[in-house]
Amino acid sequence: MAQLNQLELQNLRHLIGQHDTAAQKFDSYAQMATDPQIKQMFTQAAQSARNTKQKLLSFLQ
Repeated sequence: MAQLNQLELQNLRHLIGQHDTAAQKFDSYAQMATDPQIKQMFTQAAQSARNTKQKLLSFLQ
């Protein structure tokens, strides 16, 4: 794979941080939710954000 330039690396780190933050927020929202469907929706969104974060992290290897 081609090397990332500085701007691409900075953008990638920013995206990784955004997905990490989103996962934490969705987990928090899921804990506060009382409706089981809403809780499940936030739980799935959190897992999706974590999965995307992992995929983005793979570009740093």
